[in-house]
Amino acid sequence: METSNNTADTILKVGITKFIDEFGHKPTVAGCGPGRVNLIGEHTDYNDGFVLPIALPMVTFVIGSKNKSKKCKVRILNKNVDKETFSEFNIPSVKELEPGSVQWTNYVKGVVSFFKGDIDEGFNAVILSNVPIGGGLSSSASLEVAVYSFLEELYGKTENLVDKALACQKAEHIFANVPCGIMDQFISIMGAENKALLIDCMNMTSELVPMESSDFVVLIINSNVKHNLAGGEYAKRRKECEEAAKLLNCKSLRFATIDQLKALKQSSQIDDVIFKRAHHVISEISRTTVGAKALANKDFKTFGKLMYQSHYSLRNEYEVSCKELDELVGIVKEVPGVLGSRMTGGGFGGCTITLVDKKAVDNVIRKVKEEYSGKPDFYIAVPAHGAKSFAI
Repeated sequence: METSNNTADTILKVGITKFIDEFGHKPTVAGCGPGRVNLIGEHTDYNDGFVLPIALPMVTFVIGSKNKSKKCKVRILNKNVDKETFSEFNIPSVKELEPGSVQWTNYVKGVVSFFKGDIDEGFNAVILSNVPIGGGLSSSASLEVAVYSFLEELYGKTENLVDKALACQKAEHIFANVPCGIMDQFISIMGAENKALLIDCMNMTSELVPMESSDFVVLIINSNVKHNLAGGEYAKRRKECEEAAKLLNCKSLRFATIDQLKALKQSSQIDDVIFKRAHHVISEISRTTVGAKALANKDFKTFGKLMYQSHYSLRNEYEVSCKELDELVGIVKEVPGVLGSRMTGGGFGGCTITLVDKKAVDNVIRKVKEEYSGKPDFYIAVPAHGAKSFAI
């Protein structure tokens, strides 16, 4: 992550300067969307389950102003995103927007397309982020939410928070061709300081869960192995879950039980792969609700055990882990003071999260640097505020 040590204020200042360099005048508004890390509840959101994420201090900014034309001109400032760093397209009222070959542009165009306000004039904008790309910390939702927040401020039209999240999700579905659940957009918009957010992905409701401790912190370790959710495995898992629900005669796996699943298995009506996928989801939904109660009661020991259970289920049953993530979880488990660890995000690379005594953080980092086969990055995950927009 290029700017991992930069604060949001620093990113904003750099973005304003770069905007002036690019367009020759000062920007007027900014929109900000944080990344997120999911504490527990992996691959449950698109199964109508529960998830328990926090918003992160790592953010994406969209900074810009109207340009008195019918064109939108956008420069992304992060390196290693795509060889194409500039995009120009018409406002939707001139010509209906369509996805193209440059993925970051698709996220922007998707949000512009599904924005509820009246875009009667084009804009100039720059994008700058310190959310790791492909790290499982939701750089995509961070971008979508930042763009939507920017548009709200620019065109004077604010949206109901749930509808805003749904519009951003739709942008990812249609323009980026990633059939994501609602968690990432929800937490990026609704996150709060020192709180996790228990989201019911079926009812689109949420509940803030206190997450305060003077003794324990959540350490994110980026494996720096990148994944591509649009590459097929994400969509494949989702279809497998839909097949399992159909076999169980349920609307979704939210309504299924382990006993029902086992009965189906005993009658030879479900194959081993579909059984494993469903078993993970059903058990993970349960772990998430139990984990939220443990967190609220400051029962970090129980929460840590649930984290390990989640990881082993993602590795063995959902099969979305990889050797690097397994390696990281195995290394930290041996360090005194570590209560739990698991992969987080879509899988096939990205990050792990570890619940650890503050006094043991340096020991964890030292041991990982010594023993991990790759080159990791480390971040302390402090629950942060959700999306915001403002005039500059």
